Amino acid sequence: MDERNNGKPRRLRKVRPERSAFSAVGRKAGQVPLPRDGMKGAAGVSVSGHHAGQDETAALVSGVVEEREKLLSALHGRHLARQRRISFAVWGMQALLLALFVGLWETAGRLRWIDPLLFSYPSRLLEQIVSTMASGTIWPHIAVTVAETAAGFLLGTLLGTALAVLLWWSPFLSRVLDPYLVVLNSMPKVALGPIFIVGLGPGFMSIVATTLSVTVIITTINIYNRFRDVESGFVKVVRLFGATRAQLFRLVVLPDSFPVIISTLKVNVGLAWVGVIVGEFLVAKLGLGYLIIYGFQVFNFTLVLSSLVVIAAVATVMYQLVAALERKLTAGWRER
Repeated sequence: MDERNNGKPRRLRKVRPERSAFSAVGRKAGQVPLPRDGMKGAAGVSVSGHHAGQDETAALVSGVVEEREKLLSALHGRHLARQRRISFAVWGMQALLLALFVGLWETAGRLRWIDPLLFSYPSRLLEQIVSTMASGTIWPHIAVTVAETAAGFLLGTLLGTALAVLLWWSPFLSRVLDPYLVVLNSMPKVALGPIFIVGLGPGFMSIVATTLSVTVIITTINIYNRFRDVESGFVKVVRLFGATRAQLFRLVVLPDSFPVIISTLKVNVGLAWVGVIVGEFLVAKLGLGYLIIYGFQVFNFTLVLSSLVVIAAVATVMYQLVAALERKLTAGWRER
């Protein structure tokens, strides 16, 4: 205990917190209300600054996007230019090889390095083709051969595709017909020609039947194998949703196999020409195949080789038409 308080306990004095200059200023400031316009102005400055930052960020992002687009455009342009140079180089090399072959053939024939009676030479072939075109004797042969080829090509593609669909639709039928398809595919089609001639008679029908024997089996095997190779995950997903077999074919199998079906057309063009020429070899009184056989019989090899040149030209035109059709039908298919 403290002696100065005579033995009484000392009363503690209540200590008030010290008033800071800040609190005093605050009280004085509280007596005078701040103007509302001033507060709004301060807030407006901060908001406008925020918007200005957003605008700068958007402008920066836009600039980056534009620079990237310019870079990609420049890269794409260089790629296209490189592809054009490669295409021109390929075409130039092809033309050079053809010119060298024709020039060497012409030189060998005229200098009698080869027998001109058997192998002829290009200028003589050109004279033969021009003369037969001018006289009009070759046009009926071209028309008949093209008609037979077109019929065999279209019917072979349609029948082969339909048979492939039937085999996919019925696995039991596929297992039954599988060995027969293998045998028919391995059988030489020329051996079937006499059967077609006897059964259908000499003429257009037997030649088309010979062409179908070449095109149908190949088309069926190629398209059916593609049907079976469709991604199994797609098939399972569609089946989980309760799709019928018809819906599965329409929604999954056919769209996935469409590029293969279209590319089969180019294969069938060549096969159709093979079937038609073989059929005309066996039985024909008109057509380019008939001209080849007739040229061999009369020992006119210029006629034989000129007929081969015409076949090559017409077949190339048909192939390019089918290739253009393929590009049009499958445009953008890979991106889908």
